[in-house]
Amino acid sequence: MNSWHIRQAVRVLQSGGIIAYPTEAVWGLGCDPFNEEAVRRLLTIKRRPEFKGLILAAASRAQIAPLESPLNVQQREQLDATWPGPNTWLLPDPQGLVPVWVKGQHARVAVRVSAHPVVQALCESFGGPIISTSANPASAEPAKDKLKVRTYFGDDIDYLVPGRLGGLDRPTVIRDISSNITIRK
Repeated sequence: MNSWHIRQAVRVLQSGGIIAYPTEAVWGLGCDPFNEEAVRRLLTIKRRPEFKGLILAAASRAQIAPLESPLNVQQREQLDATWPGPNTWLLPDPQGLVPVWVKGQHARVAVRVSAHPVVQALCESFGGPIISTSANPASAEPAKDKLKVRTYFGDDIDYLVPGRLGGLDRPTVIRDISSNITIRK
């Protein structure tokens, strides 16, 4: 991983652009979650309806600490046991800290504190979480290589961060922290 590429990607994120980057299992698309125009553009090129919501990827729990405030001790221990790592949790957002264009129709927000070195470097350099959604148009298979990302999106991606996928065969598990129900295996 080259720090120059991370700096370039962060510049793109800060200017409202969309990046493609390797994650634990598939290539992901990302942008600044608090930039409504960037998120809507990402949803458009992915052909994903807003109501479905998106995942936030973070480098550390400190980056998403305000979302942990409503959690009880047992729920925090669940996060301790699974983060950083390839686990996405649906966390409550009673204070409305995360914009509706990220959460979609949901009261909760999907969050992953990643152990993937590229994701961590991006979020650390950006200074907060970024959007993490699979690099594929709706209903197509997620991209497993850079060529597929370019085939799917061409010039709609503003920067492609080089790197390798992690060792997972499929996208991360998604579980609800309140009910412990698995939403996606």
